[in-house]
Amino acid sequence: MRFRMPHCPRLMAIAMGLAVTLVPHIASAKVFDPDVFTLKNGLTVVVVENHRAPIISHMVWYKVGAADEPAGKTGLAHLLEHLMFKGTPSVPAGAFSKIVAQHGGVDNAMTSRDFTAYFQHIAAPHLPLVMQLEADRMAHLKLSEADFQSERDVVREERRQRVENQPGAMLAERLSMALWMNHPYARPIGGFDSEIQGLTRADALTFHKRWYAPNNAILFVAGDVTPAWVRELAEKTFGSIPRANTPRRVRPSPEAPPADIRIAFSAPQVRQAQWTRTTIVPSCATADAKTGAALDTLADILGGGTSSRLYRKLVLTNTQAVGVSAAYHGLALGPGSFSISVTPLPGQSPADVDAAVTHEITTIAKNGVTTDELARVKDRMLAARVFARDDLFAAPQSLAQALAVGCSIATVEDFAETVASLTPSDIQGAATRLTTPYAQGILMPEATP
Repeated sequence: MRFRMPHCPRLMAIAMGLAVTLVPHIASAKVFDPDVFTLKNGLTVVVVENHRAPIISHMVWYKVGAADEPAGKTGLAHLLEHLMFKGTPSVPAGAFSKIVAQHGGVDNAMTSRDFTAYFQHIAAPHLPLVMQLEADRMAHLKLSEADFQSERDVVREERRQRVENQPGAMLAERLSMALWMNHPYARPIGGFDSEIQGLTRADALTFHKRWYAPNNAILFVAGDVTPAWVRELAEKTFGSIPRANTPRRVRPSPEAPPADIRIAFSAPQVRQAQWTRTTIVPSCATADAKTGAALDTLADILGGGTSSRLYRKLVLTNTQAVGVSAAYHGLALGPGSFSISVTPLPGQSPADVDAAVTHEITTIAKNGVTTDELARVKDRMLAARVFARDDLFAAPQSLAQALAVGCSIATVEDFAETVASLTPSDIQGAATRLTTPYAQGILMPEATP
């Protein structure tokens, strides 16, 4: 992975007074109001106009990720992401990023379970350039055996540095494998080293030919552009690339864990203990929008800052921890997940932390939340949406990601309205989803009993 783009931030620092003023108007307002059209070859094009500055974010999202790899070939999607920078007949290996930089831009890419994305941030007049570069490597990727083998070595070294030498990453990988079991999401995005070693140049080219086609991609442009201009450029650059017979992607229902899972990991270099709990829950692709909004709101109630329930309980009252967080990961082609992380104080038992978190979840599942508590969280979340449009990268990413995993634009555009409609019983129902078996990860400076 060359770079992992951040998830769309909540922008939690917005003043509460402003939030209260804005909420009545947010519920019916569109956030990005995108123009969406499809070329004859199947390429979906999404345009978000933002003329506040003469810059653009140009992204190509392919609807393929680690969960789509053939059995025994983990790491192939990620390796191909790297290989996409190895050039074409008209752009030599390594020249792509140099060209973008010479024109004052930055570029990178990322691989996830469900998609692979490439992006450039650059001055708006250079949109034709970056669009041509992306169309060129979609259609004409060129790989020499030497380039393939050298990049495969780079990917293996990246795994050693970012996973095998990082206890927290090793724990996360094993926790995911235990939680998802036989589901494709159990595969590490970066792959297993033994399988990466066995990947071939032919594997990469076959994967590219099968998945990297206009009818399996989303062209996303946000910034100082007009839909008409983007359409003209897209037709000129991508329009002649033929469709491919891309397979239908399948995400089976995961096997439910028969009981809670506990994975403990310790290493000499660990200085600060960490406790994590992850539960499989519905995603935007497997449930209605209200279910996802309720889970997102529950994450804020449980771990969204210093006023959240878990922060007040574990940090301020019980003095068990120095920090807590909660997150709902619902932009997925298959099921989603809900995670809670706690940084416990030295000497605190993981079992006690688990019990405290479980108590708060059970309390909400049994008694719900108060109308005032829900209203405060809504104010924070809804006000953050007002400012999302000003972010040309992280915030619009949520729109592109939703489309890449098969969710609708309405899921993102109507999120504020959906949140505004939530009732305490909706939050209670979301909490009930967290009372099923879960995976618990414990990272400790030394082995736990």
